[in-house]
Order: sequence, then structure tokens, then C-alpha cells
Amino acid sequence: MTDWMNDIPGAVLRAQRALRASVPDLARRFALETEFIEDEVAMVRAEQASGGVVPELAYADIAHGRVSPEQIARIHRRGCVVVRGVFDPVQVQAWNEEIHSYIDGNNYLEHARAKAGLDKYFSALASGRPQIFGLYWSRPQMQARQDERMNTTRTFLNRLWTFEKNGTRFFDPDRQANYADRIRRREPGDSTLGLSPHSDGGSVERWCEPTFRHVYREVFEGDLARFDPFDAEGRIDTREIPSPAVCSAFRTFQGWTALSRQGPGDGTLRLVPISRTAPWMLLRALQPDVPEGDLCGAKPGRALGATAEWHGALREGLVPIPLVEPGDTVWWHSDVIHAVEDEHRGSQHSSVIYISAAPWCEKNRAFMARQAPAFLAGRSSPDFAPEDYEVDFKGRATPDDLTPLGMRQMGLHSWD
Repeated sequence: MTDWMNDIPGAVLRAQRALRASVPDLARRFALETEFIEDEVAMVRAEQASGGVVPELAYADIAHGRVSPEQIARIHRRGCVVVRGVFDPVQVQAWNEEIHSYIDGNNYLEHARAKAGLDKYFSALASGRPQIFGLYWSRPQMQARQDERMNTTRTFLNRLWTFEKNGTRFFDPDRQANYADRIRRREPGDSTLGLSPHSDGGSVERWCEPTFRHVYREVFEGDLARFDPFDAEGRIDTREIPSPAVCSAFRTFQGWTALSRQGPGDGTLRLVPISRTAPWMLLRALQPDVPEGDLCGAKPGRALGATAEWHGALREGLVPIPLVEPGDTVWWHSDVIHAVEDEHRGSQHSSVIYISAAPWCEKNRAFMARQAPAFLAGRSSPDFAPEDYEVDFKGRATPDDLTPLGMRQMGLHSWD
């Protein structure tokens, strides 16, 4: 933690006052960004109505180098992509069945009831049956993370970023850190898991923390037109408020792998497919209608919400992801506003393995050094609530289940 985190309300007030005074031509900057957001939202709605706004790629085109510059430009603009056919549906069905057996065979629900409330991020859920499972180390999860096809996909995604400038390499796009996340298994009819629009990876830190301010330097002090959400400079150095609701690794893309068929209405993902939303969000909190000491409702240790009160113009761009099949993957930039549908109106479980793209860098190497002991002991990944369900679970993955690539991605073997 840095010193300002010891007095977060005071830090918020000081940062807001300082930025209101120092941001060059603040009112005009915000007006230009508002015009940009309104134009982009209108285009999003038009593209969605005429066939779909979320870019889609075939895994085979990635593997064979057939992705066009126009497709790459569209991903840069939309900040998200569906990659079709990363995994064989037969393999995915086997994984899904094994996960189901892993949950039932180890009496997960009984364990979850005994530890209810530890997971503050989803603590308001009303259902007696969980929809997000605090499981990190099942064999299917580990197999999917270390698979060569997943490695190829994530390398492609990492290389969409500017990862080297002026002789400084911020991360290695060809090497992955296997950041362990959970499983979603949402049952039909569930209305407890809806998540309001937000972005992950820091909330009040974006205004208060110097390392975050450097990421958004063009927004606060430089040439706003030069801000590039895919510029990695500064992103690997950010310092987050420690919290089970905040990712402390660097991810080029958040993502998940579909274990079941799911689409609009199935209680799944919604996105505002605009990569360049951060400038408007940051400048919105500095406008005169926002009370002192309030950054448009941003809460420390939580995701950064896009609320109806302050961010209505942006929320107009929320769209559901297209229908995906087992083995497809969905990816979105960490600045992209996303949400989860309030209700699952479909007829089958909406199931995914959360797998992000986290390239090898010093920030992620340090996280792997914390995560590796948790894997070996079956404890929860260190970014999450310490529920530690899997310590005694039968069928949990061990180092024997890892390939040489998987061992390196987990920080258990050196890359050299």
C-alpha cells in the first residue's frame, strides 16, 4: 500500500480538487469526449442492429496468420472480440462433465454454505445455490489454461498492444502468466447474479494513485487525442488497493471460455464495445455537478461502476454478446465497461471458465510467486476471498497434471 491509501476519503478529496485545478481546459476536454462517446454509442447501436457490433474471429485464422489489418483495427476500436472454435466441443463437453463431478463429488455446496459471506464481491446474492464457484484448480481449468491453442490465442491478443517503446519492453507477448480465476455455472431461472455495468482493475486509484495517473497521463495533462488504451506504458506498474474484488495482476484482456451454448437472454455477458471510454469516465468525475469528495460513486476496493446517475450516456451502448458455442472464447479490454444480465431466461446452465490474457511481466511474475504456493496447497488464488475450498478436494490438479508450458506459465519452472 502507498501512503494515501491510509486515508482514502482525504486522498479522493485532494485528488479531485487538484485535478479540477490542473487539467488543461477541463470543460472543453470533457465536451470533446462527450461528443466522441455519443457518436460511438450511436455507431454501436447501428452496428448491433445491422448484424452485430462485437468483432468475431475464427481460431484457425489466428493460428494461420489470416487476420486482416481491418479486423485488427475493429478490435482496437471495439475493445473486445469473440474467438470461435478455440477448443473442440467434444473436449469441452468432457471438461464440463468433469467440473460437474468435481463440484458434486466434493460436496461443494455444503462447503460453500459453511463459508458464506467471505466473498464480498458476490455477497449480496440471494440464491441458496451459488452461480459463481470459488474453484481455481480443477483439472479442466488447468488443462484449458495451459493448452497450446489458448497460448496461441492469448499471444495474438497480447500483440494487439504496444508492448515496447524506445527500447523498453513492458511485457513479453509470447509468454503467458496463468492467472487463476473461477467458474461460472449459472442455472436457468437464476436472477441473483446480475452485475451492473463496471470496469475492473482499479477504482479511485485512477485519480489518486500516481502509477495510475501515469497510465492516463494524456487524459489529465497531455494531448488527449494521443491517449491509446492499448499502450502498455505504466500499466505493469500500477498499485491497487488490496481487496478480494480487485485484480492485482496485469491483463491485456479479461475473458472466458464457453462450456455451454449461451447468448442474449441466457444470463451472460453484456458489453459497451468501445475501447476508449476511460477518458470520459475520468473527466466526468471532475465536472462541477459532482460533489466534492465523490468520484461519481467510485468505491475503494471495488470495481469502477458506470452508474445510471453519472454515466447514462455511456450505458446506452450496452449490448449482449452474440450467441457462442462450447469452445468459443470471449475477450474484452480491462477498461471496457461490462455487465452480466440480471436474469437467466434460457433452458440450460450458462457455464464458463474465466481465463484472461496476462502476459509475462514483472507485475505478473510477482503475482505468480504468490499464486504458486496457493496452487500447490489447494488454497484460493490470492486475489480472491480465502475460501480455500479445494485443499482436500479429490481430483484437484497437481504439478503432475501440468505440461512443461503449464509449469512455466504457473511460475513453477523458469522460462530460460
